[in-house]
Amino acid sequence: MNTQELIDLVRQNGFETHVYFKNGFLEKVYENSLVNRLRKTGLKVVQQHPLNVYDEDGAVVGEYVADLFVEGGLILELKAVKALDNNHYAQVLAYLKASKTKHGMLMNFGAPKFQVKKLVL
Repeated sequence: MNTQELIDLVRQNGFETHVYFKNGFLEKVYENSLVNRLRKTGLKVVQQHPLNVYDEDGAVVGEYVADLFVEGGLILELKAVKALDNNHYAQVLAYLKASKTKHGMLMNFGAPKFQVKKLVL
């Protein structure tokens, strides 16, 4: 499966999770549901996966915990807020840069309309 197919599959399952639960639950409910759905499609999904944060010279200077890490190369950051803001986008971009991961997605289940944004470093 190429990266775009993976992203489309994750986006579709996120949307279906939002359609079923709507908004109003805590982030963990959406996280657990999305993990369940993605694993049923055969994807490898790790919850609360630690990722090293690297300095410019490659030294490990910290650790970030990804909400979801899919297929060893896609960071998912989940939110359950009224609306996404620039801080949420900056957070995901910082995680991508620091962990040297190329692809990330930001999903918000807290708004009446499902919000999803694909980010590439």
